[in-house]
Amino acid sequence: MCGIVGYTGNREAQPILLEGLARLEYRGYDSSGLATVNGKLYLKKAVGRIAQLRNLLNGHPLAGNSGICHTRWATHGGVNDANAHPHLGGNGEVAVVHNGVIENYDILKRQLEAQGFQFKSQTDSEVIAHLIASYLENDLVQAVRKALPRLKGTYGLAVVSPRFPGILVGARLGSPLVVGIGDNEMFLASDASALGGFAKRVVYLEDRQICVLTPERWEILDADNATFDPEVHALDWQPADQELGTFAHYMLKEIYEQPEVLGRALAGRLDIGEATAHFGGLNLDAQELRQIDRIIMTACGTSYHAALIGEHLIEQFARIPVEVEYASEFRYRNPPVEKNTIIVGITQSGETADTLAALRESKRKGQRTLGLCNVVGSSIAREVDGGVFLHAGPEIGVASTKAFTAQVAVLTLLAVHLGRTRHLSYQAGARILDELQAMPDILRETLRCHDRVAAIAQKYHQASNMLYLGRQYLFPMALEGALKLKEISYIHAEGYPAAEMKHGPIALVDENTPSVFLIPHGSVYDKVMSNLEEIKARGGPVIAIACADDGLVEAKADDVIHVPNVPEYLQPLVVAIPLQLLAYHIALLRGCDIDKPRNLAKSVTVE
Repeated sequence: MCGIVGYTGNREAQPILLEGLARLEYRGYDSSGLATVNGKLYLKKAVGRIAQLRNLLNGHPLAGNSGICHTRWATHGGVNDANAHPHLGGNGEVAVVHNGVIENYDILKRQLEAQGFQFKSQTDSEVIAHLIASYLENDLVQAVRKALPRLKGTYGLAVVSPRFPGILVGARLGSPLVVGIGDNEMFLASDASALGGFAKRVVYLEDRQICVLTPERWEILDADNATFDPEVHALDWQPADQELGTFAHYMLKEIYEQPEVLGRALAGRLDIGEATAHFGGLNLDAQELRQIDRIIMTACGTSYHAALIGEHLIEQFARIPVEVEYASEFRYRNPPVEKNTIIVGITQSGETADTLAALRESKRKGQRTLGLCNVVGSSIAREVDGGVFLHAGPEIGVASTKAFTAQVAVLTLLAVHLGRTRHLSYQAGARILDELQAMPDILRETLRCHDRVAAIAQKYHQASNMLYLGRQYLFPMALEGALKLKEISYIHAEGYPAAEMKHGPIALVDENTPSVFLIPHGSVYDKVMSNLEEIKARGGPVIAIACADDGLVEAKADDVIHVPNVPEYLQPLVVAIPLQLLAYHIALLRGCDIDKPRNLAKSVTVE
């Protein structure tokens, strides 16, 4: 979950490295460091955000035309200068930055200490630097190649050495790396977003590949040391994608981008004449779609909640049984999976380690795999049999907002597409498409709740615990609302099906524990209203998200947030906005770092 940037060329490396690293700070921000090569290695590290590293380098820049840098999300060892990357191997002969986890580091460390290598950190990553240094003779690339087979775990590596100036070596196994190709300069990063404005073309490394970069040339080597001819992609990057504009935080900007994101998710996919949706990348024809007997969706975090909504959508519209599995659990289970089952992995980054592992295991067993992800060129996008891109644009805030909306939109289209190959009527399909097309404007209308949500946040921001309650399509939204609050405000929150409240969670209810009820009009409205009454009878404050014309909720709840009245299957899209805004404003009032919450990082590339 760390950020890596490397450079070799004719310009001074430090400004380029820092600029690229700043774009990756959402991937980890415990500490950062930078090393350049200029006759010898020059190294600076700082605990905290990248601004601390900038301050350290201000007035004392590191000279050199090549270098590497890193922003850390701690896995092994505390947050201090010694544990920050880059790590040096030998007597400063090698500098390494690493994303991933080395599972056998303790054994390697003892072996290297026996050889006389001295360790200065508690990290698993420092063993890589010393291991490469132990093989360093007359060829940096061969030293890296000899070291890699001894590493058990995952890695994305960038390596430089003053003995081999101008050479930048990268290696990947389970942790992403992308090569940026420039004019007489080359770049390396853990995410292509770091390379925007620097490189116009990129190459995505595959597992067990090594890249060798010099200012004039680049080369990709496979596990057998043979030259590999990869596909070269144009880097489509717009500066506005990573600019805040008039917004105080990326999370708020991304909440407000959701109407446009929803429109992009629908664009080009609606077949009005046939009352269905079309996807270019599923790689399944109509006959294959009709043969699907079961779908397993696997995901983590917010993507898992989107999958739960997808379960309702597909079962309702296509009548195909769906199961939703946490990827971290599914990857280690050995469930019976029938022949005509498709495994669908859902992920914003396309690099989520557990989801990627679950899909790989499914492919190994012969199951067809599909991916729903937001990042072109990501590992999951490249490895699945077919898939759909979300087109949400870069999501910088750690707490996912617009990518979630795009996931739900795409899953709705997928449900229609599957349904129209089966029993879903033309009239029903046409109605759904009409309702979907209206949703971007409806989301713009929903955003008008902003001031009301901010006022409610002022009332409840000092709470220590909160409950989120909903049913059917809105139970996953209760989970998602609670997750958003936990992620960025650090308030303990739990989501439950509203009817399950009386089977235990109601014991938590008191005058200091607000309950957020998701209660727009729908088939179980009366049931949820009864659950609301049970909370009120026990003195619990109630925040209700309800339709504007609902006088009954107005009379019962302490505070009401109004949302437009839409069909039940579309309610997750309108309810998401007030839930996201409530978490945002509570976190703001509590003085939390909204875009970079403690202990979290955006792309979870470690298990």
